[in-house]
Amino acid sequence: MTLPTTEKILLEAQNVAKWFTTQDQRLELFHDLNLKVLEGETLAIVGRSGAGKSTLLSLLAGLDQPSAGNILLAGRSLAEMDDATRAELRAKQISFIFQSFHLLPELTALDNVRLALEIQDCKDAIAQADRWLGKVGLGQRTDHFPAQLSGGEQQRVAIARAFATRPSLLFADEPTGNLDEETGHQIIEQLFDLNKQENTTLILITHDSELAARCQRCVSLHAGQLHEKVYESA
Repeated sequence: MTLPTTEKILLEAQNVAKWFTTQDQRLELFHDLNLKVLEGETLAIVGRSGAGKSTLLSLLAGLDQPSAGNILLAGRSLAEMDDATRAELRAKQISFIFQSFHLLPELTALDNVRLALEIQDCKDAIAQADRWLGKVGLGQRTDHFPAQLSGGEQQRVAIARAFATRPSLLFADEPTGNLDEETGHQIIEQLFDLNKQENTTLILITHDSELAARCQRCVSLHAGQLHEKVYESA
């Protein structure tokens, strides 16, 4: 794969390996895995269940460490950082959207978004949270708790929370996995619209080929390696 030399690489995995040891057996998920992601690029990572897609996401985001190899974010090695530095980097540059939404049940929609902004020391967190909930169509639901919201509405809160912090890099792990087809389609349209507006680098983990085809590039995780995958345009 040849990447344009004029564009900046935001995220890079270099010869990454990940294995788990149980008693006298070693389970290897990846070996000599390499990946480069450009600033502003949208990338889908697909693969069968159990291939290790979510584990790879954790490694790329610095939530877990590879058994071998290195991961660079904006040219900085995650392995050379301590836990506190990696956590600070994630808070400033990375956001997540998960299949299970991961909203705090004791907080309202507004407070779920506000909290993410306050972690970044945003001075007008309430106003910004309210603005972003309005952008995802939840301006009249700001004082509702997650249990009072539908699955689609909860995912919209999660989308608002993810984009409100203006991340350099957004990871979305099966963002439509808990939604019906129609709601999932609406969520994806909103996700890609906002991503285009904000020019955020998006890495999407999915098993949905239609969703993966929306990204500029797609790679398939199989047998511990990433393989370029091409989808025909509709």
